[in-house]
Amino acid sequence: MKAIYKREVKAYFHSFLGTLFIGVMLFLMGIYFSVYNLFMGYPYIGYALSAIVFLFLIGIPILTMRILAEERHQKTDQLILTAPVHVSGIVIGKFLALATIFAIPVAIISIYPLILSLFGTVAFGETYLAVLGFFLYGLACIAIGIFVSSLTESQVIAAVITFGVLFLGYVMSGICNMISTTGNLLTKILSAFDMVSRFDGFLNGSMQLSGIFYYLTIIVLFLVFTVQSIQKRRYHISSKNLSMSAYSSTIVVISAVVAVLINVMIGELPAKFTVFDVTSNQLYSLTDETKKLVSSLDEDVQIYVLANENQANEELDTMLQNYKGQSSHIQISYVDPAVNPKFFTQYTDSPISANSLIVEGSRRSKVIDYGDIYQQELDYTTYTSTITGFDGEGQLTSAIAYVTSTDMPKIYMLEGHGELNFDTEFTGAIEKENVDYETINLMDYDEIPEDAQCVIAYAPTQDFSSDDTEKMLKYMEKGGDVLLITTYTENEMTNFHKLLDFYGVEVTKGLIIEGNPDHYYQIPFYLLPQVASTGITQGAYNSGNYVFVPYAQGLTVREQDGVSTTELLTTSADSFARSDIENSSSYEKTEGDQDGPFLLGVAAEKEAGEESSRAVIYSSEYLFQQNTDEMVAGTNLKLFIGTLGSFVEHTDTIAIPVKSYDNTYLTISQGTIVSLALITVVAIPLAFLISGFVIWFGRRKR
Repeated sequence: MKAIYKREVKAYFHSFLGTLFIGVMLFLMGIYFSVYNLFMGYPYIGYALSAIVFLFLIGIPILTMRILAEERHQKTDQLILTAPVHVSGIVIGKFLALATIFAIPVAIISIYPLILSLFGTVAFGETYLAVLGFFLYGLACIAIGIFVSSLTESQVIAAVITFGVLFLGYVMSGICNMISTTGNLLTKILSAFDMVSRFDGFLNGSMQLSGIFYYLTIIVLFLVFTVQSIQKRRYHISSKNLSMSAYSSTIVVISAVVAVLINVMIGELPAKFTVFDVTSNQLYSLTDETKKLVSSLDEDVQIYVLANENQANEELDTMLQNYKGQSSHIQISYVDPAVNPKFFTQYTDSPISANSLIVEGSRRSKVIDYGDIYQQELDYTTYTSTITGFDGEGQLTSAIAYVTSTDMPKIYMLEGHGELNFDTEFTGAIEKENVDYETINLMDYDEIPEDAQCVIAYAPTQDFSSDDTEKMLKYMEKGGDVLLITTYTENEMTNFHKLLDFYGVEVTKGLIIEGNPDHYYQIPFYLLPQVASTGITQGAYNSGNYVFVPYAQGLTVREQDGVSTTELLTTSADSFARSDIENSSSYEKTEGDQDGPFLLGVAAEKEAGEESSRAVIYSSEYLFQQNTDEMVAGTNLKLFIGTLGSFVEHTDTIAIPVKSYDNTYLTISQGTIVSLALITVVAIPLAFLISGFVIWFGRRKR
């Protein structure tokens, strides 16, 4: 085998065919690499690889056409057929030689992501998974080409037939869709020849063993076919050498059956054993919270996908299989809207999009529209939408918790005192927690509604009336829970501060200035407090990121009988409170400033008869705003979710944040772009072509 391998590698370089293949592949890759990655700044090399797979249809047939057909044409195969040499060793040696030729440009391409990383963030896991898929796809095409070459002595016929076979594999997905959009037995059989769809699976950052085993079985299967093709001719030439390794149609059939069985078995395994997330933001992995919820299910949950199973969103399908792998109680069914267009009307009166989900439990159901699964951002300059995040897990986990939960807590948000409204990111988190919320004005109520799990006062800028204050205090004295968020205002807030005083919490005048540069961002008003490790702050604390608190007031706590407090967010000892903000001219501490440290967040609990009233108090209106949260990659949202969870007190609901797509682009100067483009499009391919031509021309002159 070793001798065959060396002989074939030398032959391909001496004949100029090997360097031509390498040069052309690098040339095409260089073009698309320059367009997608250099000029457009995309950090994913998978775009370029996907664009050049068509090269396999032409390059592989030319590369493989002579590997066995030429030997047969020149009668040199007689030596192989009559010699006491293992045919499998010959076939493997030739295959490895071609694989080496193909591996050279792939190895060079693998260096490109390292170059891109000099100009920004590159997701190496996703990038090299795409390279792996590209390499396996190419090897499978080579194995097919070798087999076809073994069937004929004409290189042209071998090239044409190989092109035809590879072309069918390239367009098989479209052929199946033309035969039936809903799928049938014939399309299932034909899909076994769909080589491109398996490669597409490598481009989204989800490493699926089914795709890897598919290409490996194609490679092994066609090498076995090649061996048996040669054995058949060997048997006809020298029947005296007939042995157990001789040609056998039984071996061909068994090999095909084994290949089918292996792929079927891999496809039937739970996704948690066969699908691995290599994305930088763990796009396809389920969080521990979801795993805990789903694995603890004790009742069946039916998930309907409004799509043809063969045309379903691959990203969504991968996620659903992960859910199914966590619990036998998760059942997934695909309902084709083209076949059953009115199916969704059993669950909602509103029209919903294709690929939407319907989650049904024993108590209730919930519809997840496909438009809510992907977070989009509108560019008002071009009026185009860009997908910025994937909320599939957040929506589905919330829906599963909703249809299986036995309680539905209610919270009330106050208005009428200049309160703010939460951004959609935060109201979305409330909805994911399956919490019903309503905005109320206390003037319209004699008392806080009895079903209130919590009352939220979000940064009022006008003081509460005595009547409103009395209603709130009466609610709290009965054990009612509150979330109070203060804000800096020149207005007197005497009555509102009585609510804080109920828990022994006081607000300092003015704003906090942080004197420790390790605890502020850019300016000393942009605070990065110390985060305590508590049940409320667990998500933020474990994120490893900062909590960002701009323009905050300071909170202090005095000892009070029957009240226990827990520090959540704390400034450093170098911080101080400045009351005269309007006349402030520097960040240096002055004589009238109050020394820190201060609390920016505190949890308190006060005994109220047999019950106890709980409060969480924060001192900045900006803490729970989307722009602030984006500065710390969602840590503030995690703090909000933890705060909300401390009030609703049920373990079967949870809010999973949106998983953001990495839409960062590479920043490359124009001169560098031109230089790298010239190197990848011209210099590297030309170097191989020139060296190959020199070797070929030199041998021809001898």
